[in-house]
Amino acid sequence: MRWMWIDRVTELDEGKRLVAIKNVSLAEEHLHDHFATSGDTPALPVMPMSLIIEGMAQSAGILVGHAQAFREKVILAKVSKATLDCEAPAGITIRYTATVERMDASGASTKGIVEYVDPANGHSEEVGAIDLMFANIDHNRAGVVFPEHNFVFGEQFKTLLRTSGVEIPS
Repeated sequence: MRWMWIDRVTELDEGKRLVAIKNVSLAEEHLHDHFATSGDTPALPVMPMSLIIEGMAQSAGILVGHAQAFREKVILAKVSKATLDCEAPAGITIRYTATVERMDASGASTKGIVEYVDPANGHSEEVGAIDLMFANIDHNRAGVVFPEHNFVFGEQFKTLLRTSGVEIPS
């Protein structure tokens, strides 16, 4: 994974619930493209909703992968529901809360809540819900064989977990 859309895991109840945060910063290049100055319209740097959904997918994917000790290659199979009230402006912290709804050998389904937290005053506001389905691709019905190494949960994810104080199952 080249791009990380979460900065830290703040809570992990193994196999049940994960809370992660993303600090939206003007230092991120993608903010300047969404939305750039145009004519008389000033710039409005925001994190696009598609990347907010990806942040939830990474959070929930870590929850599902961690529950299986990262033995399975867990990939996003379906966005069942995604409702977001607004993009995330620079300076805000996004809090993702992912909860496992169902998990078995073929994959998992999760429910997610997205909140914006204002670091200046700690005020939080729920701004959306994202429900996802994941597949364990080594258990695919097509019989496709994937490489042995877990290319889904690479070193970036392991570094994120270690720096968050999360034990990585061996």
